[in-house]
Amino acid sequence: MDVSDIFQNLNEPQRQAVTSESKNLLVLAGAGSGKTRVIAHRVAWLIKGLGVNPHSLLTVTFTNKAASEMRGRIENIVEEEMGNFWCGTFHGISHRLLRSHWEEAGLRREFAILDSEDQFRVIKRVSKSLGLDDAKWPPRQIQWFINKQKDECRRSKDVEVGDDYFAEKMNQVYTAYEELCERESLVDFGELLLRSYMLLRHNEQILEHYQRRFQHILVDEFQDTNEVQYQFLRLLTNAGSHIMSVGDDDQSIYGWRGAKSENINRFTKDYAGTEVVKLEQNYRSTEIILSAANAVIKNNQGRMGKDLWTEQKEGEQISIYSAYNEDDEARYVVGSIQTWMSQGRNLDEVAILYRSNAQSRVLEEAILREGLPYKIYGGLRFYERAEIKNAMGYLRLVFGREDDAAFERVINIPPRGIGAKTIDVIRARALKNESSLWKAAEDLLETEGLTPRAAQSVQGFMSDFDKLEEETEDLLFKDMVDHVIQRSGLIEYHKKEAGEKGRTRVENLGELVTAAADFESPQGEEETTELKLFIDHAALDAGDTQAAEHEAAIQLMTLHSAKGLEFPLVFITGFEEGLFPHKLSIEEPGQLQEERRLCYVGMTRAMEKLFIVHAEMRNLYGTENFNPPSRFLREVPKEFINEIRPRAQTNIPYNRKDFKETKFEFEEEIGIALGQRVLHKTFGEGVVLNYEGSGESARVQINFDGAGTKWLVMAYAKLEKL
Repeated sequence: MDVSDIFQNLNEPQRQAVTSESKNLLVLAGAGSGKTRVIAHRVAWLIKGLGVNPHSLLTVTFTNKAASEMRGRIENIVEEEMGNFWCGTFHGISHRLLRSHWEEAGLRREFAILDSEDQFRVIKRVSKSLGLDDAKWPPRQIQWFINKQKDECRRSKDVEVGDDYFAEKMNQVYTAYEELCERESLVDFGELLLRSYMLLRHNEQILEHYQRRFQHILVDEFQDTNEVQYQFLRLLTNAGSHIMSVGDDDQSIYGWRGAKSENINRFTKDYAGTEVVKLEQNYRSTEIILSAANAVIKNNQGRMGKDLWTEQKEGEQISIYSAYNEDDEARYVVGSIQTWMSQGRNLDEVAILYRSNAQSRVLEEAILREGLPYKIYGGLRFYERAEIKNAMGYLRLVFGREDDAAFERVINIPPRGIGAKTIDVIRARALKNESSLWKAAEDLLETEGLTPRAAQSVQGFMSDFDKLEEETEDLLFKDMVDHVIQRSGLIEYHKKEAGEKGRTRVENLGELVTAAADFESPQGEEETTELKLFIDHAALDAGDTQAAEHEAAIQLMTLHSAKGLEFPLVFITGFEEGLFPHKLSIEEPGQLQEERRLCYVGMTRAMEKLFIVHAEMRNLYGTENFNPPSRFLREVPKEFINEIRPRAQTNIPYNRKDFKETKFEFEEEIGIALGQRVLHKTFGEGVVLNYEGSGESARVQINFDGAGTKWLVMAYAKLEKL
């Protein structure tokens, strides 16, 4: 049989991986090295070259899309339909097992699968039945706890809580949740994996059947496997089977959702005589981009070790732009994209990456100002996000109580014990009286049309808004928005969502305060309140639809979302300490290493041109903060860098009209130099970072040791030089 077409366009390491006779094979596939090609051609070689029956193959991917693409590639190479070839995700394969062996697995034939939201609602029901208050025992946090235990192969009886009262209570819910799911034959996503693992572990006959059947197991994205997935594979493999795992320890970035990067190292220990093949030739990026990425990732400890290289031309240096602030950052990025377009290039070749979702707001606004189409990859626009809509709901009700949509949205967020039945009663009264929901609620309170408990909760909700209006009456707009968000309880409410999701929501709420601080009322709108104008601005921004599905558009996404993608032009924004690496990761070596891997992933998304942008100051939560450049930037060798705007030249904010031409003129006028340590009677000691203005309007920016970064008017500051 002619198998020459299988080896077409394969380099030597790829060919070695495809034809390996080793029972245990680990392929370390660097970014853009053709790992999908290797898996597809390996399957084709087994079928056409070695005569292996497709029935005896199992290929595992991490997304349904990847599974579909993999099957299509294989069928194109072997030129036949694969029939009963198992190719799917861990969840898909587990579901298939449980459908075939529902009785042995202790399920009903027609068991139901719970998606994440279904699972959340069941957990809420269980918590309520146990008399737990959602405010003290957030269902989202309990959900995270349960899923984490399942990822680690633990039933509720296996969980060790020790003296941890909180964990004990959550495990109590886990126990009751297990019992309910067992009674009703409900299976959540984590259960699909855990129950399949338990099925194989406790049923020798079924295990031996699948061990005999799957003689060749191929696993993609092995660095993203969690404990239950790893143990599932361990069970399926025996002395007679072959396993090929393909992954990249340098691209393990999902530790926060249970992935264990160390599983790649475990593989070489648990599978004796493992052959390791390294795919180091990159077909995506230029030599400079790869060399810079290699230099960064080399700072991580415990790597398997590889260096990406390419036959492509050296390419352009990485452009580093030191922005004055986040607005300058956004303007520069958009301006660079317009330059790219003027050279005859397309918008769908461009990606803007950021560490935190909250960063998208300023970038979105700059793009909208220029009328350019864009898409948020794998996410929502800033003003469309649930936590932002919640906060805007509060602001809208502060402005006017007649806003029914806002009333319905926030009446029970955070939870106040106001259920659906109470809201239905209010709706019915509003319909009858042809009034707003707020007026209907007032009427029901006056006429005692609600149960005592419901009346107390509704009264508390409405009284809170009266207090909010009174408390914010004399506040500056930014401070008013900040106060409403703080007093609403939304920060604590969203903070209780475990993991990255909760943290992201809180960061987005902070960014809304920044949006309020940056907001400038349109000219000619003096008679309309700033709050109303801001509400309208947010509504219009959210109403601006994203680019059509097939329309060429700029792609905005988090660094996590960018994995597996590639673009000719890439911008990585917010390249600052505390933001990237994230402040919560800096003190923890393992998390810092994951942040560095995330940086490596971001850099290797770029095919032709890479921009890295950082801001000297960034407005966070309505306060200006001084941000040193990311440590990852210092790890990039200088020969690969082109500094578009060296930091030494950014002392003067270019977008201010009234600055002195040189720092020497300014220092001469105020008698204080940049870098000078000073003392303020209220804020204590600090260092001068920046300046602007002249005469009575002259201001200095000072980073105080204990009070953070502040702008002060020189005429009133009464600073003492130290």
